[in-house]
Amino acid sequence: MVAKMPSSNWISASLLVLLLSLHLGVHAFYLPGTFMHTYSPGEAISAKVNSLTSIETELPFSYYSLPYCKPPEGVKKSAENLGEILMGDQIDNSPYRFRVNVNESVYLCTTDPLTKEQAELLKKRARNLYQVNMVLDNLPVMRFTEQNGMIIQWTGFPVGYNPTGSNEDYIINHLKFRVLVHQYQAQGDVVVTSEDGVAMVESDRKSGFQIVGFEVVPCSVKRDPEAMSKLKMYDKVDSVNCPLELEKSQAIHENERITFTYEVEYVKSNIKWPSRWDAYLKMDGAKVHWFSIMNSMMVVFFLAGIVFVIFLRTVRRDLTRYEEMDKEAQAQMNEELSGWKLVVGDVFREPCCPKLLCVMVADGIQITGMAVVTIVFAALGFLSPASRGMLLTGMIILYLFLGIIAGYVGVRVWRTIKGTSEGWKSVAWLTACFFPGIVFVILTVLNSILWGKKSTGAIPISLFFTLLALWFCISVPLTLIGGLFGTRAASIDYPVRTNQIPREIPERKFPSWLLVLGAGTLPFGTLFIELFFILSSIWLGRFYYVFGFLFIVLFLLVIVCGEVSLVLTYMHLCVEDWKWWWKAFFASGSVAFYVFLYSINYLVFDLRSLSGPVSATLYLGYSLIMALAIMLSTGAIGFLLSFYFVHYLFSSVKID
Repeated sequence: MVAKMPSSNWISASLLVLLLSLHLGVHAFYLPGTFMHTYSPGEAISAKVNSLTSIETELPFSYYSLPYCKPPEGVKKSAENLGEILMGDQIDNSPYRFRVNVNESVYLCTTDPLTKEQAELLKKRARNLYQVNMVLDNLPVMRFTEQNGMIIQWTGFPVGYNPTGSNEDYIINHLKFRVLVHQYQAQGDVVVTSEDGVAMVESDRKSGFQIVGFEVVPCSVKRDPEAMSKLKMYDKVDSVNCPLELEKSQAIHENERITFTYEVEYVKSNIKWPSRWDAYLKMDGAKVHWFSIMNSMMVVFFLAGIVFVIFLRTVRRDLTRYEEMDKEAQAQMNEELSGWKLVVGDVFREPCCPKLLCVMVADGIQITGMAVVTIVFAALGFLSPASRGMLLTGMIILYLFLGIIAGYVGVRVWRTIKGTSEGWKSVAWLTACFFPGIVFVILTVLNSILWGKKSTGAIPISLFFTLLALWFCISVPLTLIGGLFGTRAASIDYPVRTNQIPREIPERKFPSWLLVLGAGTLPFGTLFIELFFILSSIWLGRFYYVFGFLFIVLFLLVIVCGEVSLVLTYMHLCVEDWKWWWKAFFASGSVAFYVFLYSINYLVFDLRSLSGPVSATLYLGYSLIMALAIMLSTGAIGFLLSFYFVHYLFSSVKID
């Protein structure tokens, strides 16, 4: 590790955090939104509604941007964390009221005659496959459809639909809810588990019902608006079946009045409360994940074989033979040097753009640390999907506080290259601003597009200033502190002297960058299968919760990046190319190029429903941020391992 922190300290710190978590759990510690709630029969619960989303446009909009019924107490926004806002979530209260274990069919409201703009907007949202996302007791509503003989599970229900062969658009205005409840009997002091895996002791839990499932069958039902408008909200209405005839469905027309109703059925279930998310997190394609891991391991073993040959059959053989010679023979051998031994006086010559290299390596280590810690905590169950936005919030907080590691690494590499600490402040400042600055510029451009479309995905101005404040008040000072520690750390001395006149690099038949670019295919081969599942979860609204697999793939990716960079560095030194610094970085960092190409391939062939230049621009913008982060992370890993390899190699041979 570049930071050279004793492993025992890391282990002690990890154990301390774990013990504190368990200690707090014993005293009924829980995270908001994940606590088990037991309801009494007849107790009223209100459902909440999230932003309208579509896999066709990827532009979220507020639920109440459409002419839906509003709650009697008015629309109230729920408290949202940083991750929810950045993801475009806007959670509001709704008029949908549920009384526990009471089956009923209820009238909500009848709208005023639709204006031309409202009718056109409803048709547009229906044709763009927008979904209504409803939440009850922190569970998203789920529906099932049959396609090609297979039952497919979805979260949310459509705004409307356009039947094949029809020019009419129909609105979903009647919802048949099915709520699964588990009857709970209090048994004194019990140990229960929250959805985040946190244990707690309950001594005063009451008997009652726990909500363990939330399903819906959406319908379009044409009703008499004149008769229905005489009813009051929550009056009883007759239960209806979803009509199959289009004449009995509610079409969207200008000046049409639409009646909204719903019915609720409660069904007892044996599903326990801690297992209620299992239906959403079903891991389809486990064999594919294992195939991905086996594929990655094959690449690891292949490269490990090459590294083994380099170290034991080539480098170690040369070093052993050299050490067995007497001084006269060593002097004679020095005059007959070949391969990597010829560049001994140039191998540690300062690379071009050294400050940029230090900054990119430092930011890469910061991103790698953020990814590793986040995936570990998610794999252990601390970042449950029940806590919406917590994954993204945790990543941002981790990135901010890991600035101290980035500052240390950047300045340490700078001191090694320059041999002095002069200029370390500018390195620390650039480290704090390089990657966040690029991301800020890209997000500003994308946000201006979202603002223009009046999407809830647009980041509010207040949040922009909040993020800037976090950046300058936490990340920048910590990066400068880390840089200060880097100036006081023990210097890394080169084992050989650098000649004053640089050695001429022999001409090669093919440019070296082709080899560097091609090297990225090996790390890409270890992650492209898992990348498909990640992209599907982001852009197709699917839950991704196989962080155990992801951690294994990440571990293998780190190994492959180190091996690829090490092998290419050795190959360049063998052909007397001493400009290895940047090539070592991009040998593994070039995987980002293939990740971005794969993202484009995914857009063209797997996101064919995505329509319009705005949606494509948003997708490519976010993909560019992801590719940049991967390049910095993998490049930093490859560079640091290559540096230690070169340092070890030339410190083992005493050549004057």
